[in-house]
Amino acid sequence: MRTVLVTGPGGAGRTTVAAATALASARSGRRTLLVSADAVPAFPAGAAPTEVAERLACVRIDSAAHFRGELLDLQDRASGVLDLLGANRLAGEELTELPGSAQLAVLHTLRRAAEGDWADEGYEALVVDLPPLTEALALLALPGQLRRYLRRLLPRERQAARALRPVLAQLAGVPMPAQWLYEAAARKDAELAAVEALIEDNATTVRLVAEPGPSAVEALSTARTGLALHGLRVDSVVASRVLPRHSGDPWFADLAARQEKCLDTWHQEWASGTTVRETAHLGREPRTVEDLALLAGSCAPDDRTPGRAGDPWWTEDAGDGVIAWCLPLPGAVKEDLTLVRRGDELLLTAGPFHRIVRLESALRRCTVSGAALTDGVLRVRFTPDPGLWPRTQ
Repeated sequence: MRTVLVTGPGGAGRTTVAAATALASARSGRRTLLVSADAVPAFPAGAAPTEVAERLACVRIDSAAHFRGELLDLQDRASGVLDLLGANRLAGEELTELPGSAQLAVLHTLRRAAEGDWADEGYEALVVDLPPLTEALALLALPGQLRRYLRRLLPRERQAARALRPVLAQLAGVPMPAQWLYEAAARKDAELAAVEALIEDNATTVRLVAEPGPSAVEALSTARTGLALHGLRVDSVVASRVLPRHSGDPWFADLAARQEKCLDTWHQEWASGTTVRETAHLGREPRTVEDLALLAGSCAPDDRTPGRAGDPWWTEDAGDGVIAWCLPLPGAVKEDLTLVRRGDELLLTAGPFHRIVRLESALRRCTVSGAALTDGVLRVRFTPDPGLWPRTQ
């Protein structure tokens, strides 16, 4: 399934471009599903796929309903423990969603589209209207982070001892983790794995939407680093609300000239494998499917740009037995980089973006002896540890 993840700086017409992208996909012959947490003019607001036009359906994410459903389900599964503690049950109508519930609702919706009940609908394309840029990149990294937490807090290898838990509970005098907890963790891990696989699929790309201007140039330059850190590929940068190049009005002419300068910068920065598209300013906010159709011609999904094809890093021989672990980070600034080795993992921070990388077997037997950022590539030097490296005679 072709998946396009749409994001960009806030207020740039991201949702409009996502809807136009979905419409263009449907008109090209693909059965397409649009997922959005925001209202799309002229589109229905159903929590299940609802037909909008021929070969096009739309889903509106209801994070409040998802939060209530998840918490009530957890309450039912933990009923034994809650009754033991004398807890008072919460009713659905008194539950209000907490911070972070919107992100979890998006992941739940993506899982349903990837392998849940909606996957049987035969959709050939999925267009996802993500939150604004920084939030979207954090959201796309969330499945991997949550799966790591689950592995650390509830290790699979310890589940083999569940038959001993009743005995241990009697000896210790305290209740041991119930079977439902491990089952719930396994179920959530499988759901997160499905979403992670969708994000990392070779047919998944990111589409950036921004209105040309100085703040957008800075935002997209920063985004390049975060996208590279997570191995996400951009199929196109969509410049929204572009004014006509030639106008008799001096004010419009000046604004159009500033937009053109910004566009020239994007053509240079994103020259490698990314298309810079333009959608015209309609002179009004799009309100109908016909308005979206006017923008759809510039928003058709590009199948020529592959998505993520594996982890973005590689290793190379740095001489004298040293191994260089290399990660491309275009736009990164040395002062904003932080690198920490913790056991078998590297903790990377590039500006506002974070990622934890599990080292391959050979690098785990080495010590970090240095790092450098050169020509947009971070190179971390690993020197074999004599106490861990196999000896050669």
